Amino acid sequence: MAAHDSPRLGLDTYSLRAQGWTAFQQLDFCAARGVRVVHFSEPRLIGGLDRAHLERVRAHADALRLDLEIGMLSMCPTSGIFDPAQGTAEEQLSRVIDAAVTCRSPLVRCVVGNTFDRQTPGGIERHIEEALKVLRNVRSRVLDAGVKLAIENHSGDMQARELKMLVEAAGTDYVGVCIDSGNASWSIEDPHLTLETLAPYVLTSHMRDSAVWNSPEGAVAQWTRMGEGNVDIARYIRTYVEQCRGRAVSLELIMHRQRTFNYRDPAFWSAYRRTPAWEFARFLARAEKGEPRPTVDPAASESLDDVETSLKWIAAMLTDSNH
Repeated sequence: MAAHDSPRLGLDTYSLRAQGWTAFQQLDFCAARGVRVVHFSEPRLIGGLDRAHLERVRAHADALRLDLEIGMLSMCPTSGIFDPAQGTAEEQLSRVIDAAVTCRSPLVRCVVGNTFDRQTPGGIERHIEEALKVLRNVRSRVLDAGVKLAIENHSGDMQARELKMLVEAAGTDYVGVCIDSGNASWSIEDPHLTLETLAPYVLTSHMRDSAVWNSPEGAVAQWTRMGEGNVDIARYIRTYVEQCRGRAVSLELIMHRQRTFNYRDPAFWSAYRRTPAWEFARFLARAEKGEPRPTVDPAASESLDDVETSLKWIAAMLTDSNH
């Protein structure tokens, strides 16, 4: 593998949100643990978008020889998680695009919405259409800045096939994917199918392990520390490294989240009317092999030990992939 294609260990600093650290403290933490790409997925995580502040963050990252990636949350004005108090979607994207240029981030991570948007009138298709309008409105702005928009499969909003269609409709010259392995399970999707579908469009990643199992109430998905799930995340990362060369392999650790999908209830499928049976069958096959896990406390936070253990697990995987 060529040096410029070598996998780079990254960390989405959302994983450190419970620590209350500044951007500079987060950079120091990453540098001390062999992280090469620091992914600030939301403006609040980097300490805001003031240019002078961002220049100081960039200078500190340069001193530590760290690459930066930055992002924002929803850029879809019809999503339930879009924040209109911050301005129009175009205005919000423009501010983060400017910040990306200042930080020398090659991309801006953004999302459409979450799983609850699938249950609104018009389904996820309506939100995809609105997101596409926004993307087309900022196309020239993105191209002029020399960055790309990396849209995440976020919290169960889009399945891989839907995100692929959005990226292709917008144009791969300025739009790609931030692929999240953990969010695949919240889309009733086998993570390996997600990667197979989206690999050609990937610009960056969020790596998170999952445990899935079947229950009388439906299929259950729970996020775990790396290596403690049952979706064969090791094979996922090996495939990612091979097919998404040069892209960051970035941990986003979220635990203590468990979600049940009552697929036996006909009403459940109102949000997934276009999901092919063969795709769901792949997810269900994994769930049927899983063993139930204890319920979790959603108010709990990931510890530094959880983060460090998962970083070491990914680092060991990347070392193996280089041999």
